[in-house]
Amino acid sequence: MSTNPKIAVFGGGSWATAIVKMLCENMDQVGWYMRNQTAIDYIKENEHNPNYLSSAALDVNKLYLSNDINELVHYGDILIFAIPSAFLKEELDKIKEDISSKIVFSAIKGIVPESGLIVGEHFHKNYNIPFENIGVIAGPCHAEEVAMERLSYLTIACQDEEKADLLSIYLSSSYIKTKTSDDIIGTEYAAMLKNIYAIAAGMAHGLGYGDNFQAVLMSNSVREMKRFIRKVHKMKRNINNSAYLGDLLVTGYSVFSRNRMFGNMIGKGYTVKSAMMEMSMVAEGYYATKSAFLINEKNKAKTPIIDAVYEILYENKNPKQIFKRLTDILD
Repeated sequence: MSTNPKIAVFGGGSWATAIVKMLCENMDQVGWYMRNQTAIDYIKENEHNPNYLSSAALDVNKLYLSNDINELVHYGDILIFAIPSAFLKEELDKIKEDISSKIVFSAIKGIVPESGLIVGEHFHKNYNIPFENIGVIAGPCHAEEVAMERLSYLTIACQDEEKADLLSIYLSSSYIKTKTSDDIIGTEYAAMLKNIYAIAAGMAHGLGYGDNFQAVLMSNSVREMKRFIRKVHKMKRNINNSAYLGDLLVTGYSVFSRNRMFGNMIGKGYTVKSAMMEMSMVAEGYYATKSAFLINEKNKAKTPIIDAVYEILYENKNPKQIFKRLTDILD
């Protein structure tokens, strides 16, 4: 692998914008695919994304922007995908070039609905990309705090330590600290699951539960996460590390968490449809809840929190009644 690779980022949202900002700190040029040409034109003229993280100043002299996904796929040696999982397949279907020799990193916190797979497994199965060429960018890190250049932490996971180390260097800065991991599957499942637990935390808040219950809920969530991940990918890992527990906590508690916000609205009585319309953003945990529930039907891990969120979101059960039952299960 070249020590001076070309990197292309795919996605126009807040996380993609944050990653582009990070890369521009250390690179002469960064490829950026956005399907919205109007947004591209705006960025070139005004040096910030009009729709997401508008406070983040972008060095347009370093940006190679295009709304042609194949142009950016051809450009990049390393492809970083930050497209919401619900829309990923739609964008990938536009790719005509063979990407089996590319290095792919996922910054997506969810399951691909059409395949029921985490993003790394989806690329491996459907695009013949070997696992040593697949990586994950995980938190704990909110894009909004990257925009404000507040100290943030990233975990870069890849089976190939050299590739993780290289991307880690390009994402590091005075306000971004990075560490590497070889647990790509566990890290990616944790990034998906923490959104479900953040929805649960939001529901609890919307229902009027206080900090004491929130602490119990988060404590049970990390143990449930450990049980779930052990079933899908057994290896030695410390679930208390930042990529797992840290990412869970920031997503469950932060005012920037769209999944917590979504759950809060459901707890207050919004329907799923009305909550999504009012937020005008994708809550990855909604889609992840169904996928995690179906995966666990085969694996049989003890997951009362995932089950409760699934019943509320997909079986239209009463949040107040479901959480009353949940309070009797948690310890």
